[in-house]
Formats: sequence, structure tokens, C-alpha cells
Amino acid sequence: MINPRLESDLNDYPFARLATLIADLPAPAQPIIMSVGEPQGPVPAFARDIVSRDLAFTNRYPPNQGTPDLCAAIVSWLQRRYRIADGVLDPARHVLPLAGSKEGVYAIGTVAVPPSKAGAQPVVMIPNPFYQVYLGATVLTGGTPLFLNADAGSGFMPDFDSVPTETWKRTALVYLCSPGNPQGAMASLPYLQKLIDQCRRHDAVLAIDECYAEIYNNTAPSGGLQAALAMDETGGRNPFANVAVFHSLSKRSNAAGMRSGFVAGDPKIVAMMLRWKTYGGVQVPIPIQNASAALWRDEAHVETIRDGYRAKFQLAKSILHNKGGFFTPDGGFFLWLDVGDGEAVTRKLWADGGIKVLPGAYVAREVDGVNPGKRYIRVAMVQDLETTRTALTRIAELL
Repeated sequence: MINPRLESDLNDYPFARLATLIADLPAPAQPIIMSVGEPQGPVPAFARDIVSRDLAFTNRYPPNQGTPDLCAAIVSWLQRRYRIADGVLDPARHVLPLAGSKEGVYAIGTVAVPPSKAGAQPVVMIPNPFYQVYLGATVLTGGTPLFLNADAGSGFMPDFDSVPTETWKRTALVYLCSPGNPQGAMASLPYLQKLIDQCRRHDAVLAIDECYAEIYNNTAPSGGLQAALAMDETGGRNPFANVAVFHSLSKRSNAAGMRSGFVAGDPKIVAMMLRWKTYGGVQVPIPIQNASAALWRDEAHVETIRDGYRAKFQLAKSILHNKGGFFTPDGGFFLWLDVGDGEAVTRKLWADGGIKVLPGAYVAREVDGVNPGKRYIRVAMVQDLETTRTALTRIAELL
């Protein structure tokens, strides 16, 4: 009656596991929640105003392919952000709005994973630790997950060169998150180009989750489209072959509740994503699409949000110093602290400090007897500056 893959191959989601871990501890009177990557800052007022203004459009079914204005705004942003020349990206072929990037990184499994490849069950490569939706897409489309540890020894980036050729031949889909969740490491342009080449040589789809791309400390991260275009020396008809990138307004614009993102890249992949969306995806309401277009066109609010994270990471550096192996991530908004036993410290911080964090083991899987997240906690720096100061001070005292 129930799909056995749901019961046997997928654990409870990390936040359900966290709830179980601390269920026997009394709830603090004034908890500070740093377990969820949900920005607590406001959505820009102009976006809220557009949603209110356009509520009358909720009597209409939204277009699956997105409004022309939203698609044009997305293309314009990609051109500015990644220095892509006019005319390279076609709003009708290269981009597709999504109900958040989560929808896309799940749907790409349905699009990219066939029933078999090279005469065997197809492989999906996943960095470890990872955003758990990658595994959900892999398991529920019948793929075999291959977890590639991204630990301190590898610069918190997966080593795709370590994968045997025979495994590559079976690989249908490769996930990468840059900046990474949770470690914040950023893939360099040469790293991306090498990975694109590997995927093309083995006819695999490369899905790059770039939802944290606008939250960075110093240098803006390179992007998958940027890398693919730089490899196109002949001006080929499809410079983005095998590549799909995913973006979101959740982190960039404090708009997690709007559920608005997009996929961009190989037009064949985008077309199949649209076909999937037509049959089983979620349309983004027209007021949200209109507000999203305005958000993609505006950079001032993004700079303000980014500066806020920089201030919080400076604060973390001054309070934590070297506790938990503290380091400032290149991008994203998580601290990835080596505390020895992530579960035990999570319980201690909740019981004694009223701080809710996430054990690193819950966003990773064991490989060859080692869970690369077991020693860590993930701390989401999403509260305001003063709340963050209070939380970090308590964490420093308790570590």
C-alpha cells in the first residue's frame, strides 16, 4: 500500500529527528531558534506592496512557464550577476520559474534519472553533508545515492576525481551546492568547469544548487552558467549543455514564505522541467510572480541583507574565537562548528542555554563507517544582530 522506499530508504527529516532528540528536555521560556535556515528579516516593503496590490489576480491560474515579465527579470539578473552578454539567454528557453528552488532540486531527479543506465541502476552523486531533498529525489526516482564526503580535508568540497570511471558511466545526475550547505565552501570556476566536463563526457546532468549565491563574505561565488559559458570557445548552439542551476528568493531577499525561485541552463533540461511541472508541479501565484520580478530587479535590498550577515559573522569571530574550530565561511549563513559530539552539544545548548541548533550528523550520511557531520553542529545565523549576540555568547560559555 505504501511506497517502501519512503519507509526503508529515507530517514525522518532532520527537524523531526531534532524534535525527538530534545523531546525529553523542558522547553526554555525564551528560546532562540538557530536550527532552521529561515531568515528572520523582513521581506522588502515594495514586494509586500505588489502582492497586496495584485491579489485580484488570484482568480486566475498562474502560467506554468512563468509570466513573461518574471522570466525577463530573471534573465536580466543572470546577465548582470554573471556577466552574460545580451542575447545568450532566451527567457522562453533558458529559464523556468519555480515554487522555490526546493521544487526544482527535487524535480530534477524525475527529469534526469532514467530507469537504468549502462545496464544498471543509475547513480546519483550527492555531496555529504547535503540538503536532504537531494536524497529524496534520488530514492523516489529509483537512483542509487553515492555520497561524496566534503570534509575539512577536502576543503569542504566533494572530490569527484575519486569516483571510478565505471561508476561515472552509471551516473545520471550530480548534485552540487555552492556556496555549500552547511559548510559555506564555494566552488571555483576551474572546479566547476572540470565537473561540467566530467558530466558531459559521461552524459550526466549537473544540478548546481546556488540558493546561497548572494550571501557571501568577500568575493561573489562563481556560477554554473558562467563556468559553462567560459568553456564555450566555438560559440556552440548550446553552451549550457548538461547544466542546470537553481536560485531562490528565500535567502537573497528574506522571502522564504513566497516560495519563489527558478531553474536556468540547458534548454532541453528546462523544457523537461516544464513538462514535469505541467503534470505535477506547483504554479507560483501571479501576485508572487509580479513581486518576484521586482525583487530580481533590485539589488539595494540584497546589499543590505548581505551586509547584515557580514556583521553577524564578524560578531561570531569576536565571540567564539577558535571555539568549535570556528571559521568564517566563504558564503551562506551557517556556522559549522566542530564540537566533538553534535548530538550531545545540541542537547546541552537547548537545556542549558535555550539555543536550538542542528546536529551535523542529521544533514549527512555515514560512509565507510564515518558520518562527516557527527562532530559538528549547524548554527543558522538568521536572527537579528542583538539576538545573535545573545545566542553566540551563550554558545561560547557552554562549549
